[in-house]
Amino acid sequence: MVDKLWPVDGAQQVDDELEAHYAYPESLDRPWVRVNFVSSLDGAVTVGGSSRGLSAPVDQRVLGLIRTLSDVVLVGVGTAMAEGYRGVKRTEVRAEARRRLGLSEVPPIALVTARASLPPDSPLLTDTLVPPIVLTCEAAPRQRRDALADAGADVVVAGDERVDLRRALAALDERGLRRIGCEGGPSLFGTLVDEDLVDELCLTLSPLLASGDAGRIAVGAGAEPPRRMTLRSVLHAESLLLLRYARMPG
Repeated sequence: MVDKLWPVDGAQQVDDELEAHYAYPESLDRPWVRVNFVSSLDGAVTVGGSSRGLSAPVDQRVLGLIRTLSDVVLVGVGTAMAEGYRGVKRTEVRAEARRRLGLSEVPPIALVTARASLPPDSPLLTDTLVPPIVLTCEAAPRQRRDALADAGADVVVAGDERVDLRRALAALDERGLRRIGCEGGPSLFGTLVDEDLVDELCLTLSPLLASGDAGRIAVGAGAEPPRRMTLRSVLHAESLLLLRYARMPG
């Protein structure tokens, strides 16, 4: 287990150490799901209706790095809409790192939406370098699915009445997208937990006590038995704790 202060010796050393720290396993032969969340010390997942009130530059840097290292960014449509998602931006640093790692220029966003409820004029479709992947189901109105496909989305039907996440991950695998960086929200994370599909959780604890009625980071039917994880690393900077938990081997 790594337990260390945030590296401070120089920008390049910081970049190199963090890239190695958050690298995905090599030679993956299946989809591998890393979930990234931020929470207050008392468990709130939002402040004022958004996670932005919990975040900090350190946490945002890690989020950006995880996106850079991922084949695809997986997110629920509700979270994407609430947080104002657009396509992942190209930067010279990101493009160079992804070239070196043999990845595409930027990762696509994969949206989970049982009702295909992404508006066709969403910035995810109009302000992106690569088309989003819309993971939906047969119960979604056909006209909505067609409208999203006409707007450029890669529409994937995975399931009947709800999105079957195993089928959705299999569809990403068919597209060569195995390094999956999931950014929530709580319902998507909860379903991933219930289906035993979480390989790693990167959890940032923000040094705030929020109280209120904000939800928790995972909401689902309940995993029986609860999924056991093992602590892989702890980084701390500016009173934030950046925890990394991995699936127990076995």
